[in-house]
Amino acid sequence: MTRRPIGAAELASALASLPRLDRAALLARWREVYGGSPPPRLSRTLLVRALAYRLQEQAHGGLPPTTRRALAGLCESPSAKRTVAAPRPGTVLVREWGGVVHRVVVIEDGVMYRATRYRSLSEVARLITGSRWSGPRFFGLKAHASD
Repeated sequence: MTRRPIGAAELASALASLPRLDRAALLARWREVYGGSPPPRLSRTLLVRALAYRLQEQAHGGLPPTTRRALAGLCESPSAKRTVAAPRPGTVLVREWGGVVHRVVVIEDGVMYRATRYRSLSEVARLITGSRWSGPRFFGLKAHASD
């Protein structure tokens, strides 16, 4: 089925109307947009969100091919560890711990935390938590082994 391009005003109107639709109308809209029935027992909230995503995807285009391949790879190998490239100097890492927001700035030879230079993120994580932590894991740069 070929779809005509949708304008910004029309998209905004379609998105705004979704939360006001009853379940029967949402199911009908799903069949129209996706070309099939939704998964059984899908909550109303997820119906609205999935429809909104699909409408925006149709209007603006989907994910780039590189992102699709990366996601497909994760689906094929869910045990693959998620890692992020090492942060460049000047990067600010933020983590809330114990109700306090902690900011660390990456520098050439370590990190700065509260105007003091540290050799590693792990030193800062230990200082903040009082226990041994992987600094990259604490600041969200590396996933848990169980993730």
